[in-house]
Order: sequence, then structure tokens, then C-alpha cells
Amino acid sequence: MVVATTEFRRVFSAFDRDADGKISSAELRLCMKAALGEDMSVEDAEALVSSADADGDGLLDEEEFTKLVQLETGEERYRGLREAFRMYEMRGEGCITPASLKRMLSKLGSHQDIKECQAMICRFDLDGDGVISFEEFTIMMDA
Repeated sequence: MVVATTEFRRVFSAFDRDADGKISSAELRLCMKAALGEDMSVEDAEALVSSADADGDGLLDEEEFTKLVQLETGEERYRGLREAFRMYEMRGEGCITPASLKRMLSKLGSHQDIKECQAMICRFDLDGDGVISFEEFTIMMDA
């Protein structure tokens, strides 16, 4: 976490153009343009600042900025997990079955029989229904 904190501090300092210890929506817009090459509207920048502005001063201090970045990172992780889950799930079922796990593992070059896939699923099947839900999948990925 020290590395992440140091990295957040470095990014915060880069965004804090006037070095006042706060990031305004204007500074946010400038840095987003420089970093991503995309224009952020005044409204979007103000909304983003407002979403993390705990003290209501219309600016982001380092702690508020760090929480915002961590929230955005968490959302990216969620999207990545959702995408990975879709690769393994049975089409439209909303869960990973032994058959869908076997199919995906075969595509990845690991040939398991149905019993082995059932055993894999059993380890993270918290509700005992014989399949892996998205919630169980996220727990499995954190293990």
C-alpha cells in the first residue's frame, strides 16, 4: 500500500498545478486532457470533483483525490471481473457450470473431465447449488 500511496501522492502533485494542496475542476480538466488526450467538459469535471468532495469546498485535497482514484480503480476491477466471468459462464445462464468451465479450460489448453470441473466448482460454491455465481467468482478471484 505504501507504493500505491506514493504513486497517488505523485499523481496528486502533478494534478495540483498551482501547488495549493487542492485540485480544482479546472486543474482536473487540464490534467485529464494532458494524460488522456480527451477533453472533459466543465460539467463532468465539476461532477467528478463533487462526487469525492467530502468537505464541500469544491476542491479535492489529497485524501479525497486518493479515495476517488481508488473508487475508479475498483470500478475498473469490477468490469474486468465481469468480463472474465462472462467468458466462463454458460451462455445466458448467469453462472459458471461444470460444462462451461470444462469448455473454457479446453479452449485455454487445459483438458479436465466433468468430475474435475465439479470438484473445482465445489471449492467456491458457497451456496451449494453446484454452480459459481458472479459473487462466488469474485471471492474465488480474491483467494
